[in-house]
Amino acid sequence: MAWNEPGGSGNKDPWGGGNRGGNNQGPPDLDEVVKQLQQKFGAIFGGAKKGGGGPAAGGGKAGSIGLGVIAVVLLVVWAISGIYIVDEGRRGVVLQFGAYKETTMPGPHWHPRFIQTVEVVNVEESRALTVGFRQTGGSRPTSSTVGRESLMLTQDENIVDVKLAVQYKIKSASDYLFRVRDPEVVLRQATESAIREIIGKSDMDFILKEGRADITAQAMKLIQDTLDRYQAGLIITTVNLQDAQPPEQVQDAFADAVKAQGDSERVKNEAEAYRNDIIPRARGNAARQIAEANAYKEKVIAEAEGEASRFKQVLAEYRKAPEVTRKRLYLESMESVLSKSSKVLVDVKEGNNIMYLPLDQMIGGGSGSGSNSGRRIVESISPSQISPADRRVRDNVRGRGER
Repeated sequence: MAWNEPGGSGNKDPWGGGNRGGNNQGPPDLDEVVKQLQQKFGAIFGGAKKGGGGPAAGGGKAGSIGLGVIAVVLLVVWAISGIYIVDEGRRGVVLQFGAYKETTMPGPHWHPRFIQTVEVVNVEESRALTVGFRQTGGSRPTSSTVGRESLMLTQDENIVDVKLAVQYKIKSASDYLFRVRDPEVVLRQATESAIREIIGKSDMDFILKEGRADITAQAMKLIQDTLDRYQAGLIITTVNLQDAQPPEQVQDAFADAVKAQGDSERVKNEAEAYRNDIIPRARGNAARQIAEANAYKEKVIAEAEGEASRFKQVLAEYRKAPEVTRKRLYLESMESVLSKSSKVLVDVKEGNNIMYLPLDQMIGGGSGSGSNSGRRIVESISPSQISPADRRVRDNVRGRGER
């Protein structure tokens, strides 16, 4: 039965109040309740008790003990609440009255509660930033182009659509939190400024073909230098040139230009191949002709020197015996001439003429005009037409034949 239920017996007032008018159906006296609470707290903190007319014997001592216990409990709770743990890959940034004090490494640490606060920053997380496009999540991620960021002007006054992705980490937790207001915005602006500077110093062909690696390397260095100058507390890990192509409006015309350039390169390569084939061959022929000319020159010089030496030797012999030498020279000359002739000199004693017959061709069947067996060549020379020198040669030849 409830304490305030009608017909109940006994005093069931939870505040310990007495009955009013002989029953317990009325609400408790609020003043009496407050008075009782005051008495209980007074006993704890050393207050006086009723009924004795003076201070209690052990009231002050008990109050001091109670106050000390409460203080110790509060101190322990305060000390325990200051313990914090920094996980691996994170840094704890300690603030004392709102100002930066220190950065703590991974592990358990303690700081005075209500005096210092701690902000934990993940420095191992790899974060990404895109310039020129945005990616939307979902089961099928899609990307959309941001024209005001992607369209850039090249050195040769062409427009190129560039999309760049940057991955970075936090290098300094304190700089990341307090040096700049929004590090991501600073990184985006630094990236866009760096890539525009590099694209503005490069040609269109270099950007679209062989210059991708150089562009990313230059952009990474330039972005990092800018972040370090601003003390943004970020470090760039990778820079990827996702796409670089002409704007969509002029892609067809640019494709035609690229095709024409390819045809030009092909024709140049064919011309180079033809030149590489002709020039070495011409150089070889020239070298061969030069070698032949040098050989002919050496041959002529050697023959001339030999003839000169022979002439000097003959001259010396001629000076010793002119008549004999002259006759010898004549005989050697006639022998040389007649040995190469296709005619034979026949001396007829009782005849009036000397006939020349091609006996060598008639006997040996040699080539030339005498190869025709039905043809005979006979030439007549009057004896009066033979010079005395020829007669001596004839007599000499005849004498050799008789011997």
